[in-house]
Amino acid sequence: MPPRDPREAESSFTDPDRDAYESIPGMPGTIMRMPEAPQSTDAAVEQLLEDLGEETQPKSLKYGSSLRGRAAIVTGGATGIGRAIALELARNGAHVAFNYFSYDGGGGMKAEAEDTAREIRQLEVKVRCEECDVRDSAAVERFVRNTVDEFGAVQILVNNAGIARDRALWRLSDEQWRSVLDTNLTGAFHMIRALAPLFRRQHDGKIVNVSSVHGIRSEFGLANYSASKAGLLGLTRSAAVELGPSNVNVNAVAPGYIRTTRLTSGVPAEILDTARERAVLGRLGDPQDVANVVVFLCSEYARHITGAVIPVDGGHLL
Repeated sequence: MPPRDPREAESSFTDPDRDAYESIPGMPGTIMRMPEAPQSTDAAVEQLLEDLGEETQPKSLKYGSSLRGRAAIVTGGATGIGRAIALELARNGAHVAFNYFSYDGGGGMKAEAEDTAREIRQLEVKVRCEECDVRDSAAVERFVRNTVDEFGAVQILVNNAGIARDRALWRLSDEQWRSVLDTNLTGAFHMIRALAPLFRRQHDGKIVNVSSVHGIRSEFGLANYSASKAGLLGLTRSAAVELGPSNVNVNAVAPGYIRTTRLTSGVPAEILDTARERAVLGRLGDPQDVANVVVFLCSEYARHITGAVIPVDGGHLL
């Protein structure tokens, strides 16, 4: 009997999908699967959504600059940059609590704080101001507790309180060194420590520390001030690392020479002229310039920014 052709066995096999195959041209005995009809766009989208399962509805992002209904604490908010920040937060709908403290024991600071509070109140948001020395951790805890009790919650902290005691480092007294470091750096630490448990618990918080270009590049006579502001940048980055997992953004601004009463009345004109010339924009800044950046960092526009330092210096550092 002649040998059986193996192709006979192949032909006896019934493939339910046989019609879906055809020979490859020029290669007898070989087959390939016929391409399936292209899937419609609607069907493809439906399949993708089915594959994604429960992830088909992304969480909405609360983009926008409005801070309506949120509550903020601003340290040193009675005058200067702090006042501008407090007012701009209020213009954007945030309730504002700020502290003040008179280092010379005079009553002028209280009067200015009351003026600022009155102006904020006209913006139809809640406001509270209270004397509080940020160097005193117990006073800070009390100030934060009273604010939370009155506002119900706090989502924003701006550490702005700061002082300067400028002189050559070999002439600095212990008190001049400590007062600047304790106010500018330790005071910010006290505030962050007091609010961190709340921010972590509510999984929501924005912290902005007001540092300085002199925390990045110093000048003569600023050893204590520069050390405090450089330390504040380190604190900013550390807090960003530790609080980030709790959805808390921590950033810093580094103002240059800003036209405040303290600057124009306490700094010699020739130094201001030099600062103006050094800035590539050829001018001194205004408190509002800083306030605008701070409010941006407190908004959802900056939701993916943390651990950053933003100079507000007109190009002074360039």
